[in-house]
Amino acid sequence: MNSSDRQKRKDEYKATYTKKIEEVSGNCLADASLLKQYQALAEMIMEDVSSQWAKTNTLYNKNESKQVYFFSIEFLIGRLMKSYLVNLGIEDIVRECSEEMGLDYEAILAQESDPGLGNGGLGRLMACYLDSSSAMGMPAHGNGIRYKYGLFEQRIINGEQIEVADNWLKNGYPFEIRNPDKSVIVKYYGQIHAQNINGNLTFVHENYEPIMAIPYDIPIKGYHNETVNSLRLWSAEPLEAFDLPTFNQGHFLNAVRHKSEAEAISQILYPNDNGFDGKLLRLKQEYFFVCAGLKRIITDFKRSNENSMDGFSDKICIHINDTHPALCGPELMRVLMDEEGLGWDDAWKITVAALSFTNHTVLPEALEKWPVDMMNDLLPRIYMIIEEINRRFLLELNTKYPNDTPRNQSLSIIRDNYVHMASLSIVSSHSINGVAALHSKILREETFNGYYQVYPERFHSVTNGVSPRRFLMSSNPELKDLIDESIGTTWHHNLFDLKELLKYINDPVFYDQFNAVKLSNKLRLANYMANHNSVTVDPNSIFDIQVKRIHEYKRQLLNALHVLYLYNRLKENPNLEMAPRTFIFAGKAAPGYYYAKEVIKLITAIAELVNNDVSLHDKLKVVFLANFNVSLAEIIYPAANISEQISTAGKEASGTGNMKFMMNGAITLGTMDGANIEILEAVGPSNIVTFGLSADEVYNYQQHGGYRSVDIFEQDPRIQQILHQLVDGTLGLGISFQSIYDSLLLYNDGYFVLKDFNAYTDAQNRVDQLFRNQTVWTKMSISNVANSGIFSSDRSIKDYQQEIWKII
Repeated sequence: MNSSDRQKRKDEYKATYTKKIEEVSGNCLADASLLKQYQALAEMIMEDVSSQWAKTNTLYNKNESKQVYFFSIEFLIGRLMKSYLVNLGIEDIVRECSEEMGLDYEAILAQESDPGLGNGGLGRLMACYLDSSSAMGMPAHGNGIRYKYGLFEQRIINGEQIEVADNWLKNGYPFEIRNPDKSVIVKYYGQIHAQNINGNLTFVHENYEPIMAIPYDIPIKGYHNETVNSLRLWSAEPLEAFDLPTFNQGHFLNAVRHKSEAEAISQILYPNDNGFDGKLLRLKQEYFFVCAGLKRIITDFKRSNENSMDGFSDKICIHINDTHPALCGPELMRVLMDEEGLGWDDAWKITVAALSFTNHTVLPEALEKWPVDMMNDLLPRIYMIIEEINRRFLLELNTKYPNDTPRNQSLSIIRDNYVHMASLSIVSSHSINGVAALHSKILREETFNGYYQVYPERFHSVTNGVSPRRFLMSSNPELKDLIDESIGTTWHHNLFDLKELLKYINDPVFYDQFNAVKLSNKLRLANYMANHNSVTVDPNSIFDIQVKRIHEYKRQLLNALHVLYLYNRLKENPNLEMAPRTFIFAGKAAPGYYYAKEVIKLITAIAELVNNDVSLHDKLKVVFLANFNVSLAEIIYPAANISEQISTAGKEASGTGNMKFMMNGAITLGTMDGANIEILEAVGPSNIVTFGLSADEVYNYQQHGGYRSVDIFEQDPRIQQILHQLVDGTLGLGISFQSIYDSLLLYNDGYFVLKDFNAYTDAQNRVDQLFRNQTVWTKMSISNVANSGIFSSDRSIKDYQQEIWKII
């Protein structure tokens, strides 16, 4: 674009924006609030995006394109305004015009809420996959729940996690369109009876409790193209919001009871399910978005297919993201049989061909199961169908393995009076995949080995990926500009082209430019910590960062104990030679997960101890950043020197944070777990620091025993000291972490924290030595960026497209 065309475009933007401000606020530009400035820009964006959205949908219908629907209980989309501007190719124009009009561009962007529609990697992965699908012009859409309050806002008060409702919709959400004309009735409870209609056995659902599912659609704009796909989120509402006769009789609370019960379904993500009511609400949620989503997909398919279901599985892919949408199988069977009149065999053939399943864990607590009585009571027809799916599956097993009843029963979908959702997903889908090479191997050889023997052709592996547009181009613009100036822009569309950076691997001028970008990002994060945590840190120190959901297997505890050990070393020898360290933690613990909350409390107690000890001369700082979300992640990843990926080997399915850190030049310090293995393969052993037990060693200990944490405790005075400090008042008068102490010694350290402690400290010593040689460190960092192409979610989507969905 030449200078005159650019000026013309800027003039047009300013005039349009000024007029839009007046429309949304009733004030002139000078008097409009920041919120109104944001809302005006959002409306302009939606006008541009919506026209492309309509054209995309028309094109899909005209071409009868095969479409993919991601069913997921989480979609952690993050703020969208900047993404829209970048993908539309107008961010520079808007930024420049804002400055020329005397407006604060960053402050306008900050008015957008960060939708709390996910907890971590599961939901962020779905958001990356939607981004990549649109960037690649592939028809793929999301289907989930529009949580009114999202997960929760995390606050740290007196060192402890406090959950506060995350009211992300308080100012409305300008990037969604409510479509009440596409509402669906979801039915709970009631009775099922069979009757003969025109010679066919038909099941009728009576006396059910109806809930209205209202869809809200969000456009997912592709990068520098005309593709706009959709994220559909369902909100639960009662059929009648207010019972006037009951109110007039004086029963005021009963008049709104049904409204409250209905809206609870889409109120928050992951209600505490430690009790019966929480479990029941969770099951209601899982059926709610499955039932509503499938109904609209089938309705839309029939409208464009002459009211027929012929060819449904050739044109529709229903992708189940983990076990939360496992009811897609029986619900699709219900619709095909009860509403479309198909027989079991035809309906089952369509269902299996249409469904694919990604499993995200091997942890027992994450492999969902529901009590039979709860399922049967809440979803009577669905449970009938699950029983029949299971009966036929067991017949298949007994035919294939006639003399192995115990083995066959162990694979039953219904066992021990529970419905096992991973088993249901496997049996109902034509494809099952893990999300990293090691994870997929464990699924085949351990977790789902019995099913793998029955259906070996169904098992695949697709390593996760992340969006380079959000987690490099948008969140690290200085690095993006440096890469553009050095190797051009082809990498925007093919991240493998980052390998061109290896031409500069020995270039001291490029080193200086690269390190200047890193320092700038560290200064930004340091300012954030000063403002939000009142902690001053040295931006030249090693930023050693672990940000992820707080869980025992992710081993934030191992990291925290090492910090305490390092503190002890400095107290013993204030002149200890070491690069200054800033340890940064962030992540949320599930509201009912007491142990994880204790780990947060421990980290904040260590931070209090370390940060207030002037004798350390600022060689060591510890910060816990509250309320980790996508917006905060975009500040953290570009600033990291060390990416802590230290899960117990064999427990992490893949990880995606490890990829985001790597993409921004952080060095992985990790176990051989999840996608760390693929990172090692990509960057080579000289550009990563690894340690600890292997997955096979962990499995062997768990299966055969032989590990006694007390032995390590008795042999290692360092461990004795730090564990005693957990309970002797070192971390604050009256503060004791007895439950953590007991977990490590009395309950034999189930996640091998003490077993890996020595290897971890050795690895941290290697990190210190490497960092103090800035030439070596910079070379490692550049190598990580250059070799991160394989972890683009574009590559992941291509793998799914070719291996599983078979989209040409």
